[in-house]
Amino acid sequence: MTLHAAPPDLLAAADVSRDEALDVIRTALHGADDGELFLERTESESLLFDDGRLKSAAYDSGEGFGLRVVSGETAGYAHANEISLQALRRAADGAGLAKQGRSGVQAEAPRATNQKLYDEVDPLAAPSFSDKIALLQEIDAYARGKDPRVVQVSAAIAGERRQVEILRADGRHVRDARPLVRLNVSVTVERDGRRESAGAGAGGRAGFETWIAPDRWRAQVDEALRQATTNLDAVDCPAGEMDVVLGPGWPGVLLHEAIGHGFEGDFHRKGSSAFTGMMGKRVAAPGVTVVDDGSIAGRRGSLNVDDEGTPTSRTVLIEDGIMVGLMHDRLSARQLDQRATGNGRRQSYAHLPMPRMTNTFMEGGDASLADMIASTRRGLYAVNFGGGQVDIVSGKFVFQCTEAYLIEDGRITAPVKGATLIGDGATALQGVEMIGDDFAFDPGIGVCGKAGQGVPVGIGQPSLKIRGLTVGGTAV
Repeated sequence: MTLHAAPPDLLAAADVSRDEALDVIRTALHGADDGELFLERTESESLLFDDGRLKSAAYDSGEGFGLRVVSGETAGYAHANEISLQALRRAADGAGLAKQGRSGVQAEAPRATNQKLYDEVDPLAAPSFSDKIALLQEIDAYARGKDPRVVQVSAAIAGERRQVEILRADGRHVRDARPLVRLNVSVTVERDGRRESAGAGAGGRAGFETWIAPDRWRAQVDEALRQATTNLDAVDCPAGEMDVVLGPGWPGVLLHEAIGHGFEGDFHRKGSSAFTGMMGKRVAAPGVTVVDDGSIAGRRGSLNVDDEGTPTSRTVLIEDGIMVGLMHDRLSARQLDQRATGNGRRQSYAHLPMPRMTNTFMEGGDASLADMIASTRRGLYAVNFGGGQVDIVSGKFVFQCTEAYLIEDGRITAPVKGATLIGDGATALQGVEMIGDDFAFDPGIGVCGKAGQGVPVGIGQPSLKIRGLTVGGTAV
């Protein structure tokens, strides 16, 4: 682990005193309901080794700020890619125009916290650039040496260190240094003229040392190779309504997309969620408990504080099938008379915060995967997913399976290709029949998009058996 001294205060580094910044913020927020100054500096590095050579290497750095003024339901926002007193004053003039819509309800400041979910490690500092290239070469050679059918290998590593600071008119100054790393491997295999590709990856909020240890990267290569070679034997997937068994871990992406966004506070404030008006009512089968928790140490979606300065926390959304909670930023919490849950997130200083998921997962049960398979006469065992589409208002979803198998008379049989799952989140939750005892998080590769903003997230679930989902297929 490579730690380094905490970087200087972003205001001080820009030769702006805290008193000068506070004077600007207090002037901008005078007469407003809420708001803050969000400062950010980011450094990132990525390397891609493809088809036996280093294909790209990139380093980026940048800094800037965003000043938000909230009055009622109106938010004025101004940002700049330089931190200076002149830029702050210009931003205050622009964002302050929102004050004409003031509600008169002054927002409480975020509560304080001492939680520390990750170290102030610098992923760009170690290993060295040459060692990273050597690692990628070693990954390439290992994958090609594992199986003679491998015809192409891609390996990539990416690291980021993001320093954020939040300054409020009451003088509270919150700082968070956020590391993030990721390793990805993709392999293509060929047999008798047929090619199949698959990928695997892992990452989290730590230094590279955690994720590039030989046992870790070899596990990713082995997993990508396993999926690719399995798909060489895949047959066309039949279509129709059938029971579906989902594997643990990454298949939680279906949960994330199909229902997760529907529990974000802004959609309820606007009345546009499929779950609007369902608080306290049954929205899922008994036994289904769904949680969003940004306070799990080291996880990709975790944060010490969100991008408004609120400490992250464990928020139960569904408990034993009953809807009990929502994810809130400060704006949706105030407008719905709730407490901010630490889910106010933004892609960068150039974006307004909004309610977003952190690590969203379904808790485990007591059923075994073997019993789920054995109890299924005709169905689909879906182990890995690719892309999908979801409509937040209706909850309808379509997901592509990248690894799936037929279940016939209680046994897993042939792998299939071209399988998609079609349905809606509420119906799928009601159709959960068995909840596995094998809960797992995803390996740490998720990115969630909403309103043009992407943020790192975590997902998880145990194996699940869901009755009567529509499966789209390619079999004639």
